[in-house]
Amino acid sequence: MATEKKGMSLPLKLLIGIAVGIIFGLFLPEKAMVVVVTLKYVINQLIMFCVPLIVIGFIAPSITKMGSNATKMLVVAIAIAYISTVLATTMSMIAGFILVPHLPIASSMEGLRELPGVAFQLDIPQIMPVMSALVFSVLIGLAAVWCKAKTITNVLIEFQAIVLSVVKKVVIPILPFFIALTFCGLSYDGTITKQFPAFILAIVIVMAGHYIWMAILYGFAGAYSGKNAIEVVKHYGPAYLTAVGTMSSAATLAVALECARKSSVLRSDMVEFGIPLFANIHLCGSALTETFFVMIVSKVLYGQLPNVGNMILFILLLGIFAIGAPGVPGGTVMASLGLITGVLGFDGDGPALMLAIFALQDSFGTACNVTGDGALTLILTGYAEKHGIKEEKIATIDL
Repeated sequence: MATEKKGMSLPLKLLIGIAVGIIFGLFLPEKAMVVVVTLKYVINQLIMFCVPLIVIGFIAPSITKMGSNATKMLVVAIAIAYISTVLATTMSMIAGFILVPHLPIASSMEGLRELPGVAFQLDIPQIMPVMSALVFSVLIGLAAVWCKAKTITNVLIEFQAIVLSVVKKVVIPILPFFIALTFCGLSYDGTITKQFPAFILAIVIVMAGHYIWMAILYGFAGAYSGKNAIEVVKHYGPAYLTAVGTMSSAATLAVALECARKSSVLRSDMVEFGIPLFANIHLCGSALTETFFVMIVSKVLYGQLPNVGNMILFILLLGIFAIGAPGVPGGTVMASLGLITGVLGFDGDGPALMLAIFALQDSFGTACNVTGDGALTLILTGYAEKHGIKEEKIATIDL
């Protein structure tokens, strides 16, 4: 019996996509960039169309499989996502008060080329917004459990298999192209070569914060579950790279699911339930970044840091806003603009500068969010085993 030849691995495809995108972006003329921008727009529309389907296809069936334990697991998942975000932002706030006064941060955001517009606009509207899909999945899953609705439960399980096929045959194959097009645009407009160096010191500090927080999360998850956390994080390379390229937890969801499934210590039912849920409610990396950057912007524009009381209120509310923020590029900061202006009192150029410098590292914050989801899923696995919740075996797909 002949063995099937495995092609190039997904991480290698993603790295090649990033490199090719940057190189082409340095040399392509404006007319060629019209094609790049248009292709990126169309592929992004297709990927984002699939996201609500992935959310429904994995969360709702997973809830039904948990039976009477579904409500309890949902509460636990939301609680640990909120706690993770608040503790990450608290760490970032403390670092901000210590480091920001000593940083030579420049505020100039000039010198970028403008990307051309799309040649044509092919809109592919989602069947519903991602947050609507999340709420629908939770409600339909819980209601099916409460009513013991066998027919709907079977339909949801079959729908999960359909969505899995779409992910394997459509979403994952086009991701390297989407990432190449994204980095081509970043290279063309000068974000990588001009804008990034102005804030490189702040970004390096924030990225260090991401890695510190991921180490804390995985350390706690391993200690709580009694399992080797390295067995989870070592599979997250493709998801991390995809998040860096897409800048979206939602767009990275398909890859994150496949990475988590490869871990031998994560329960399959917790993966199918936790990963799609956390992709939409656990934004620890983005919130950590936003907290540090609001302190930088406050120092640059207003000459002083926000007071401690306002910062504490900000991070407590930001944890709630992060749960409701869409898992799309800039979703966290966009959802919390009201907090930035209302609680911290930003006005004038403050919100605009905040959006600009947040966008510089949004990809790395998203990668932290996605990778951190694996740790929270390990906590869910430990919780389920400690409370005698039986496992439902699910097939996996190798990338």
